[in-house]
Amino acid sequence: MKTRLLSVLAMLALAVFCLTGCMPDAKTTLRVISGSENKALEPMVQQLASREGITIEVTYKGSVDIMLELEKGTASTYDAVWPADRIWITLGDRQHVVKNVESIYRTPVVFGVKKSVAQRLGWVNKPVSVNDILSAAKSGRLRYMMTSATQSNSGAAAYLGYLSAFAGKPEVLSSDDLKKPEVAEKVRQILGTVNRTAGSSGFLKDTFVQQSDLYDAMVNYETMVVAANQELARQGKEQLYVIYPTDGLSIADSPLGLIAKGDAAKEAAFLKLQAFLKDAPQQQTMLSMGHRTGGLGITVPNADTAVFNPAYGFDTTTNLPILNKPSADVIREALVLYQTAFRKPSLTIYVLDYSGSMKGKPLQQLKDGMRMMLDQQLAGQYLLQAAPKDITVVIPFDDQVFDIKSVAGNDPDKLRDLLAYVDSLPDRSGTNFYEPLRQALSIVKQYDHETYSVAFVLMTDGESNGSFESFNQEAQRLGLSNVPVYSIMFGSADATQLNRLAEISSGRVFDGRKDLIGAFREAKGYNN
Repeated sequence: MKTRLLSVLAMLALAVFCLTGCMPDAKTTLRVISGSENKALEPMVQQLASREGITIEVTYKGSVDIMLELEKGTASTYDAVWPADRIWITLGDRQHVVKNVESIYRTPVVFGVKKSVAQRLGWVNKPVSVNDILSAAKSGRLRYMMTSATQSNSGAAAYLGYLSAFAGKPEVLSSDDLKKPEVAEKVRQILGTVNRTAGSSGFLKDTFVQQSDLYDAMVNYETMVVAANQELARQGKEQLYVIYPTDGLSIADSPLGLIAKGDAAKEAAFLKLQAFLKDAPQQQTMLSMGHRTGGLGITVPNADTAVFNPAYGFDTTTNLPILNKPSADVIREALVLYQTAFRKPSLTIYVLDYSGSMKGKPLQQLKDGMRMMLDQQLAGQYLLQAAPKDITVVIPFDDQVFDIKSVAGNDPDKLRDLLAYVDSLPDRSGTNFYEPLRQALSIVKQYDHETYSVAFVLMTDGESNGSFESFNQEAQRLGLSNVPVYSIMFGSADATQLNRLAEISSGRVFDGRKDLIGAFREAKGYNN
């Protein structure tokens, strides 16, 4: 009798524990770090949060940021991770704290080409290889965009596909494959044909839609091509035809995993979120947005042709060949090679504000941000090292332009000297960033800028008293109006002026008021 009573009491205690500790309550906050491609799914995430009376905070970061965050293990400020692909968990989770990982949807990384261009190249309803893409781009018949392989998963996925194709499509890419001279030469060639880079897949899609008259194609997720085609159709512009490379196709698997810290309430909230996203109604919504869901997510039975339109190459009936992911060590080696040896060289011009309002902490933050860019050991932590053919230019300014300094290549000593120059400058007087930007245009014109990824990185905390029109007219006169201006805003910077620069150049404004150093890194990652 006594034994039975103790058993009943134990069961009651367990039930009470599960009611109070195994279930999320109104005080539960689940913090998720996610790739930017999941922004479109946030409404359904918040639908669950509202239904369950919990808080779900989603922070969108790049793939490298997610990897670095996971390296902190249980010291991470996040409770769950939702990158574009499992490789970033593989690379970052060195302490093995991520568990309950499940794919929410899948999407191939494809080559979206204007249909008229695909027809001209003979690619419609035909198998297309990575070598076919290389030949078309090298001949000048194809101008295209791609994200950075070290900053965005879509770029990394395409790059690993290229390596595999040029290595002869081995079962799994190895370190020995990366060392083959013929592989290195071919991958340099194809990366050298990229006409515009970006740090995120969503921004790349938006830029293509905005500048579709300048480019023929983009490398991006299939779901981003769906979204791009919808926007292009609304604007009366030509839509993209989907190419699934026969020998270098990667598929992103959108894994959602728990960063296990022993918090039962957060784990319960996580499991509810994961189950909710995997449930049929949400999977159907994702499918209607162009994500492949259900089963392995490779084929899509009875696909909606309004979404996956076969007239534009969307193939939902074929079991697409899946590229086997290399080991973490091989991926790391490949990413370092991309950054330091294979990618198209960059011409980055830093336009730095030394006006009087920068005095004190702002100026120190600027110098710290540039240290992260120019100190190659620090830059390497974020896969932002300089390459042998890179050009780095610094244009300091207040209401006038100071001495302009530059470094060709990646000699650590020369880059440290450039950093010493940045560190040596004091704050001065007023603000005029249009004049240094105008001079930056003249510098670009000195180079064969088609052989570089070119961008201006403007850092300012004020309102310019110069002339926007003079800069814009000069950019048009020199044929450089498509050189992106990536502005880092902090202090009392004029958002209207910076957004106007971003609009005319298809650039972007980064808000550095909370994290100036992080904004520097993100801006540089868009020209990588």
